[in-house]
Amino acid sequence: MSGRIRPIAIAIFRRGDDELLVLEGYDRVKQQHFVRPAGGGIEFGERAEDAVRREIREELGAEIDNVRLLGTTENIYVFEDEPGHEVVFVYEADFRDPAFYAREVIDAFEDSGEPFRLVWVRLAELLAEGEPFFYPDGIADLLVRRG
Repeated sequence: MSGRIRPIAIAIFRRGDDELLVLEGYDRVKQQHFVRPAGGGIEFGERAEDAVRREIREELGAEIDNVRLLGTTENIYVFEDEPGHEVVFVYEADFRDPAFYAREVIDAFEDSGEPFRLVWVRLAELLAEGEPFFYPDGIADLLVRRG
């Protein structure tokens, strides 16, 4: 998707006061571990809130409630040697099924069928410098302001 700006919507899920649900990723070129909240692309004609609900349903098989916009951020990055540019709508939401909060690992699937996993991580670890890196850029500021 080089040369295009991609709008995405992501969801912040909190467990207690200090844990967030994030997916684990790895950039083979940079040899760098990273984490980011679940979510994905906004389709043409789709509202961002509808996109985040759809993405969580498709990837995790979960319905969400209390979806509220925390803010937006812009993410200009390089992943696997490919430049990218995203406008990111950052939502906070709750799982309708409380069983998701009891799971330490949540297995999920991309649209392509590629598996990935999500884990609960303490916010302080995400804000610390070093690996894993917390993406997208600007999201840490939104979370710190929210408290």
